[in-house]
Amino acid sequence: MDQLQKTFLTKIALNEKTAYALNDDLAAHPEISGAEFRSVKEIIAILKTKEIDVTENVADLPTAFIAHVIKGQKTQPKIGILMEYDALPEIGHACGHCASGSLSLLAALTLKEMATEVNASIDLIGTPNEEATGDKITMAKAGVFDEYAFVIMIHMNSDQTWPACRFLALSEIKATFSGQPAHAAAAPWQGKNALNGAMLACHAIDMARQQMKDGSRIAYILPQGGNASNVIPDKAELIINMRHPNKYDLAQNFAKVIKCLNGAALATETTMTYEKTGADFDDMNLNAPGIAAIDEIMTAINLPHCDEPLGNATGSSDIGNVSYVCPAFHPMIAISDHWFSLHTKEVATIMQTPTKIHPVILAGAKVIGLFILKTLNDQNLMADIQIAFKDSLKK
Repeated sequence: MDQLQKTFLTKIALNEKTAYALNDDLAAHPEISGAEFRSVKEIIAILKTKEIDVTENVADLPTAFIAHVIKGQKTQPKIGILMEYDALPEIGHACGHCASGSLSLLAALTLKEMATEVNASIDLIGTPNEEATGDKITMAKAGVFDEYAFVIMIHMNSDQTWPACRFLALSEIKATFSGQPAHAAAAPWQGKNALNGAMLACHAIDMARQQMKDGSRIAYILPQGGNASNVIPDKAELIINMRHPNKYDLAQNFAKVIKCLNGAALATETTMTYEKTGADFDDMNLNAPGIAAIDEIMTAINLPHCDEPLGNATGSSDIGNVSYVCPAFHPMIAISDHWFSLHTKEVATIMQTPTKIHPVILAGAKVIGLFILKTLNDQNLMADIQIAFKDSLKK
């Protein structure tokens, strides 16, 4: 390690208690996506006690902010530390955002202690609503991430720590079939069965799926299919969820699904319209040089880790969209010694157990801080990160 990294490890103790207290407070007062008003108020209060300027209502989002931790020169790199703090309905912080947000804060506050020695601009970026519609997407479309050399955050995992995490690209639509009602016994020939259109579309999608590339995932539900069994349904709705390891193959699958929907409507003499249920989530645009450096950092601090198992990607996150705007890093950190699913009570319980989660917050903050300092000290590494990112967009 260079001297700046050693200094970081020394100074991190100055703000440990602040970060732990924030986690414990957020875990005890969870707020759902888009309504993190109390959480943001508490975070901003901490930042202001450290004399850090904060820009609120970023991208017209009331719970998004940018804290200007270190204001460097325009010629120096600009680096963003992402911070999440939303919880899940009823179950609370069952994804661990209270801890991931707190470790981001700890890394940022420690770097603030070294402001005169850090030749960069460092921002702590509050990104709300990850669990629902993904406001990082809104922020990315507003240009929030355009000028960053890279951004980084760390998420909780059950029993394994990974230097990087793959995410699936996701697109979801609601398709509505419209037909003509008629009495199902007296004059069925007068009807045009919207439910038949929706069901035929389901069969067509299932058949088309056989020719889709490996990793394709499509699921659907039928939330509306008629109101009475003796009436030809004149309206039926399908919600179709599509995922793939990369957004380009997902776009091809999307086109195939639309053909299935149109074909089913044609065959049943119904009409079909569709709309997106929310913004598309991109896959994670992985950056090999940066991931390798994070791996080295984890080894240097004796943090047990491994690569994410191949084929293990099952979820989606709005940081994927950010990763196509600037290099983005999203390691996962273990919170236990055994596997369990996230979004469960077990995660929420660990978040409220200081002896278990505080060491995780400390380790995660070290990874973020040491990685940032490594990129600033190694110009070749920073250049390689930018080259790899530009090459990924060309591909």
